[in-house]
Amino acid sequence: MGNSFDLIIFDCDGVLVDSERVANEVFARVLEEVCGLQFTLEDMFDTFVGHSRDQCLRKIETLIGEPPPSELDRRYQQDINSALAESVAAIDGIEAVLEQLALPYCVASSGSHDKMRMTLGKTNLMRFVAGRIFSTSDVERGKPHPDIYLHAARTMGIDDPARCLVIEDSPIGVTGAVAAGMKVFGFAELMPAHRLHASGAHHVFDRMHDLPNLIAAHSP
Repeated sequence: MGNSFDLIIFDCDGVLVDSERVANEVFARVLEEVCGLQFTLEDMFDTFVGHSRDQCLRKIETLIGEPPPSELDRRYQQDINSALAESVAAIDGIEAVLEQLALPYCVASSGSHDKMRMTLGKTNLMRFVAGRIFSTSDVERGKPHPDIYLHAARTMGIDDPARCLVIEDSPIGVTGAVAAGMKVFGFAELMPAHRLHASGAHHVFDRMHDLPNLIAAHSP
């Protein structure tokens, strides 16, 4: 074994782009207007963060006991994408991290390719990850299953999952990456650290600037 990881796998929303707060504030408003459901921002993070659009819609169907109005899916995509296109920003410190990271890295997200093209393009981060972006729409099962992480590693030419480090900000993402047999750092800028620890994160941090030193300190 070498003295460092063979691949770093970044989640996108909440790890590369500061989108979670904006998206969930908008989604909460849409849920109240369309379905009459009221969620605080904390409730939104507990219930929906880390899930794909389809998973979110299935959760809502369970909550209201019937398929949600067709308007919900349209508003979900239209309103959130509009808000992100206007105000999404890069996570503080991530550009410097990507510029100095010598290890191979890629992105594995529950977000669609279209959404990532928009948010990563808007934040000028696409130049770092173009051609190395993976979505759960590429695999049979989304997070918390390990499929997306294993697919990303194989595509990047890595055979041993234990040589991969995943950076995740949601419990569902941490769970999936741990299930893939990978080392996982939980990014707790918005998500409570104890929830990431409880999901199996091997280390939790809250300043993206610290990541290069943490990688060096925790390499296999």
